[in-house]
Amino acid sequence: MKIIITAVSPSIDSNVDPRFGRGANFVVVDPDTLSWQAHANPGVGASGGAGTRAAQFAANQKAEAVLSGDFGPNAYNALQAGGIKMYLFGNSRTGKEAVELFKTGKLALVSAPTGPGHHGH
Repeated sequence: MKIIITAVSPSIDSNVDPRFGRGANFVVVDPDTLSWQAHANPGVGASGGAGTRAAQFAANQKAEAVLSGDFGPNAYNALQAGGIKMYLFGNSRTGKEAVELFKTGKLALVSAPTGPGHHGH
């Protein structure tokens, strides 16, 4: 299984980034082994469509879930269409904390966009 965490820095020990589409980095994690690989978010600098680009990245990574702090309508719809579950960080401060809360079922599953989305920067 692969999950993706939005992070401020390219590390599982980084602080979480509350933005999905405009989050700085994606940390792709195997929650069972805690092996991970960091990637710059390809949508972060986009003038529009950041959430959709970020969702496409998640699909290309074959992620089963994304952990973040906010999912706008475009990101939500794209992730949902790809069968990728969305969870809110809750009280997590770091990527590693978010993984542990995910593994114990303590993160809230998202069932609708959590914000209005943003157009451009």
